Amino acid sequence: MDGGGTAAKPEAAAPAFRERARTTSQEMPAIRLPGEESRSEPVRRIRPTPEAPPAPRPEEALRDKPAVPLDRDGLMRTRIKDLALHIAGTKVEKMVQQLYDELAQAGVSFHPPCYLSDEWGCPDGKPIIGLPFYLADDKLGAIEGEVNEVREDEKESMLYLRHEAGHAFCYAYELYNDEGFAALFGPFSRPYVEDYKVMPFSRSFVRHVPGWYAQKHPDEDFAETFAVFITPGAGWRQTYAGWPALRKLEYVEAKIKELGQAAPKVPGRAPELPDVPVELMEETVGEVFEREGPPADVAQQLGAHFDADLRQIFLSAGQGPLQAADVVEAGRKQLIPSVGYWTGLARPVVKAVVLHLIARCRELGLTARPGIEAECLARFSVLVTTLAMNRVYSGKFGEL
Repeated sequence: MDGGGTAAKPEAAAPAFRERARTTSQEMPAIRLPGEESRSEPVRRIRPTPEAPPAPRPEEALRDKPAVPLDRDGLMRTRIKDLALHIAGTKVEKMVQQLYDELAQAGVSFHPPCYLSDEWGCPDGKPIIGLPFYLADDKLGAIEGEVNEVREDEKESMLYLRHEAGHAFCYAYELYNDEGFAALFGPFSRPYVEDYKVMPFSRSFVRHVPGWYAQKHPDEDFAETFAVFITPGAGWRQTYAGWPALRKLEYVEAKIKELGQAAPKVPGRAPELPDVPVELMEETVGEVFEREGPPADVAQQLGAHFDADLRQIFLSAGQGPLQAADVVEAGRKQLIPSVGYWTGLARPVVKAVVLHLIARCRELGLTARPGIEAECLARFSVLVTTLAMNRVYSGKFGEL
């Protein structure tokens, strides 16, 4: 399915994609390609299954259970399991139905079950989709927006939901066993790392969620390619004409024609969720959002090492009526997601860099004159982007 028309491009302000970490020593069932005797390295998986967890109650049982009416501070102190969150009757239900409609339009009869969890993900190689709990409640969504500078809206959530549908399709039909999968996307057993280096604008990969995410791992590459394929009106044949990535899209097209109406080899069974659904989450709302904070070494690495660069961008104390920190603050909400999108650096890290440099501007008393705010902000943005790329490729912001 091509859909025709002009490809829909993700907005540069889209929130950074937070997908469940996929590092574990456990293995999926043996994956063997033709001609291979065995694989010794562990296959990447999402969080391991808790031992004998109690089965979560059916979604229907939660429909009429009232949500806990709390203010922001109360919500942050409340365990997620006590919030009685559910999909039915929320915008999440609408998004899931939209996904199912898009899958049907693309020729896929399998509709992976969806449930609420701590973040996006398909657990344990199972063809089921976990969605972040904050999407099911407006108050929680507003807190998420505060933490990440830009609130995740439905358009952005659909990008991630289509991506997870790609994982679910791969797992449902065990495409990681397919010789063509390895030839195009790479070996599924490749070590999965959270900190990955990207080649921006590479034409070997499709572009869907922010951060050049298809370059992270063959599993993510397939999921991103699948997401582009099922996106209505994507016009992928035109957009990716002449790109090596086009062969990957044609592979997805062929597999959907072959398997789209077939029963999945690994069915998705919602009552047997092996992950941690909201009904079992002991963490408080505040504890979950705290996990999304930046690494502790950001402020330590930056220190005062870039004060001289800030002085080149702004005026010294007393030379201008505007505070440099206020100039940056005015453009912060556009700057942080844009730098994260184009560099691939996680948004919490970008945010920590910007906030640290703002604090340094205040400490140094740097100023600006009216009429040059845009120029100062542009130069500041280049500085932040350079620091971000240094961090992505070397693990450090510079030679300090």
